[in-house]
Amino acid sequence: MARKSHSRRTNYHKQPEERNYKDSRSKRNRQKDTADIVDLNSRAQHLGTAYAPQRSTQPLRPRNAAQHKYITAILNHCLTFGLGPAGTGKSYCAGALAAEALESGQVERIILTRPAVEAGENLGFLPGALDEKFSVYIDAFRDILNERLGAGTVDYCLRHGRIVAAPLAFMRGKTFNNKTFVILDEAQNTTPIQMKMFLTRIGDDCRVVINGDLQQSDVRGGNGLADALQRMEGLPSVYIHHFQRDDIVRSGLVRHIIDRYEHEPV
Repeated sequence: MARKSHSRRTNYHKQPEERNYKDSRSKRNRQKDTADIVDLNSRAQHLGTAYAPQRSTQPLRPRNAAQHKYITAILNHCLTFGLGPAGTGKSYCAGALAAEALESGQVERIILTRPAVEAGENLGFLPGALDEKFSVYIDAFRDILNERLGAGTVDYCLRHGRIVAAPLAFMRGKTFNNKTFVILDEAQNTTPIQMKMFLTRIGDDCRVVINGDLQQSDVRGGNGLADALQRMEGLPSVYIHHFQRDDIVRSGLVRHIIDRYEHEPV
């Protein structure tokens, strides 16, 4: 009896050591099994932050006299039209001013919109839900806002509705109040009905910028931007600014490219 009892006690004391050995061996096996697993999410997040544009802490400064007039018009008018060729800074100036207004508390929300019209393409051919599809069309403004506010701030504002990006059709029924900065981009692709719907959203003391280039319209029939320019001419608190080819700041090559397309048959 004594020998059996002693044997049981000896085995009992050995069991924890055996369990520890088995646990460590199992742990090593798990580490070996997962050695080749790559966390794609963490790598994607790293790449997303590594190439994010550096935030600019300097106030917006115009690069030429045309931009100075355009910026001044936005700051002093309820509705401003920015017209002209690509590369003149229409979108950048408007986006940067919107970011400054949001950061300083002058406005509580930025609304970015544009007609979902592209040459030979439409939203249905892009993967994902509607908001994911439309984000492709508004990425240029997101880059501007990331530069002016910081990517983290922009993500927070998008999640909490401080920055809203939506197709033009979603503007129906909304009212733009005095705490809203609204930018309608690529307005040359609106119809007269769409433009009327958008313009009648404007409330008191809000700030609205409409940008477009009539030379790059992809809509057939009546053009909403051209129609609005005729109707809005001379109204109080409305400013129509025209950029010229010489106002292009993107690159000298862009000026030459536009010359070839506008002055030679395609």
